Amino acid sequence: MLDNIGFVSYVTAAVAFLILFLVLLTGIRGRAQNHWLLAIAFISTLWAATAAYQSLSSPARPLSQVIEPLRYLALLQFLVVVLMSGQQDSGARDRRLRRMARAGYVLVAAAFGLALLQWVSGRSLVFLESIDLTIGAYLLLATAGLALIEQLVRNARSEAMRATKYFCLGLGGIFAYDFYFYADALMFQRIDVSLWDARGFVNACVVPVIGIGLARNPRWTPDIFISRRIVFHTTALFFAGVYLVTMGFGGYYVREVGGTWGGVAQASLLFVALMTLLILFFSGPLRARLRVLINKHFFQYKYDYREEWLRFIRTLSTNDPDVQLHVRVIRAMAQIIDSPGAMLWMRRGSIYEEVVSWNMPLSRQTMEPAHGSFCHLLEQREWVINLDEHEQGARPAMPGSHQFVIPDWLRSIRNAWLVVPLIVEDGLTGFVILARSEAHRRHFNWEDCDLLKTAGRQAASYLAQCEASQALAVARQFEAFNRMSTYVVHDLKNLIAQLSLVVSNAARHKHNPLFMQDAISTVENSVAKMNRLLAHLRSGGHQSSPSPVDLEQLLGDVVRAHSASRPVPSLDCDLAGAMVMADRDRFSAVIGHILQNAHDATSESGSISVRGRKHGNIAAIEVEDTGSGMDEDFIRERLFRPFDSTKNGAGMGIGAYEVREYVRSLGGDVQVVSAPGKGTTFRIRLPYADRLHMEEIRQQGIAR
Repeated sequence: MLDNIGFVSYVTAAVAFLILFLVLLTGIRGRAQNHWLLAIAFISTLWAATAAYQSLSSPARPLSQVIEPLRYLALLQFLVVVLMSGQQDSGARDRRLRRMARAGYVLVAAAFGLALLQWVSGRSLVFLESIDLTIGAYLLLATAGLALIEQLVRNARSEAMRATKYFCLGLGGIFAYDFYFYADALMFQRIDVSLWDARGFVNACVVPVIGIGLARNPRWTPDIFISRRIVFHTTALFFAGVYLVTMGFGGYYVREVGGTWGGVAQASLLFVALMTLLILFFSGPLRARLRVLINKHFFQYKYDYREEWLRFIRTLSTNDPDVQLHVRVIRAMAQIIDSPGAMLWMRRGSIYEEVVSWNMPLSRQTMEPAHGSFCHLLEQREWVINLDEHEQGARPAMPGSHQFVIPDWLRSIRNAWLVVPLIVEDGLTGFVILARSEAHRRHFNWEDCDLLKTAGRQAASYLAQCEASQALAVARQFEAFNRMSTYVVHDLKNLIAQLSLVVSNAARHKHNPLFMQDAISTVENSVAKMNRLLAHLRSGGHQSSPSPVDLEQLLGDVVRAHSASRPVPSLDCDLAGAMVMADRDRFSAVIGHILQNAHDATSESGSISVRGRKHGNIAAIEVEDTGSGMDEDFIRERLFRPFDSTKNGAGMGIGAYEVREYVRSLGGDVQVVSAPGKGTTFRIRLPYADRLHMEEIRQQGIAR
């Protein structure tokens, strides 16, 4: 007997399944899936023992062929029960899954009947003189088992996969080997002895794998849920398998009756069949029709709202720079009902006009008044308009909408089907026109309307947020432009003040050579500053690159520029060699503004002092005057507030703000000490570097 490989193989399988049966029998906990797993172990033990006996005696009527359909029944029923165990609503959903499984039971019954008839008659039942019907039925059962295993793996939750994967590997190995075994037998019209003998060892090998799954989860309570994807993919995979098996039968028949052309015809037929299957799998309309058919006949509700909403939000929030938000919105809404195209209309003032389209022709020559009956109905009723129903008169007019008519421009849009309003805070911000979907057209109902209206509100909020962001961006651009204009006007005002001072003193000092020399220098300096200001405007407001600035020299130039004013500012500077990286013109304007404010607040009998000191690596610049001064509340609340001036329209209110912001950009800070009637001291503190170190920094910048 040891020389009989088939006997040893099936005895090994029988012993392995018997051990599994005993383990399950001692540890059963009363759950349905455990009962069916116990049935699988028992029937497999009986089947393997019968096959081992058959290997010894080679009977004319092998009993294992009759037991095998019962084994398939236990295997398929176990998978169905496991899939149903993850359902929340065990009543309605279990009934729907049982309806889907009845086709498999019919196939098991057919296989059992054929095997029993073959066992009784003692001869094979063939079709067209070459196709063994029993083997064909077994092949279809193996295909159905693989489809269920695939869906079990696809829909198992991550926390349950630790145990589920071993059951799927074990049972999937049985179905996969049977598929190969029966496909070979059907193709070559005989049972391969080697494959038959190895089948026992293969079944014995899967028992330890199933045992690992039991050890990891002895109670076998996987968290599996049935979704529309399970039904859709299982149905598509099952019918694809049936289709391929049928085409295999057809190809074999063509080869047998085709004579010389038989082999060529068979290869051509199989290739065409495979290409046809691939085309059908990638056919959008066919997939949509199949999805609608499954939702209609297997589920209480038409949509899996969780899946639909996640897909809708995912489409809206996709960060694709090549696809603008408006296109993503209409594409997401079209995907809900498998519409091939869509068009978006948005409100622009007192009209609605076309904005974008997706797979539909866009024409900007039409518009719809915002206060017309069409938009009024969309806004007040939030009604999804089905143009097909209105054309056929199948949908009665709603109360208060007796004057509503479909606009001519809407009738002229080819393939237009639905109009979905986009509502934000009870106001109509736009609407979407969806192209006709042949898959949903005949089954359009209240669920479609509710889902589209809800999606429309969500899409409208996205669009409103997008338009608000765009408006804010435009406002910021105008704000930046206005701010730059304000700074330009402020600088011009300072230049005009210097030139006005020259003009006012010209009549009295025009014969004084020193005055004329000062005046020419002031005019020359003002012209140079205005030229730099114009260059700055032409560059779009971009700041020039900073350069090393000698603080001592800069303070001397600023004081000399204001020496024509009264009182004349005095300079006490001890900043020799102190350098900072800054824009010289802007830094001069900052110090000049402080001096100008000191002149405005100080009478001609007063005094203005400019001092510069070093404190470690910090340069301190002070401008002190004996003017009217300011109280603490004014310094804290108003001094550095932009566009707040106390000069009765003569000032812009940004000078002190610009002083502080620019000094901070250089890494320093501004302090103000003042009291009413006691004058004011502006103190600027900022880090500096000596000339040698600044030259190294400049060279490094050039190298970069």
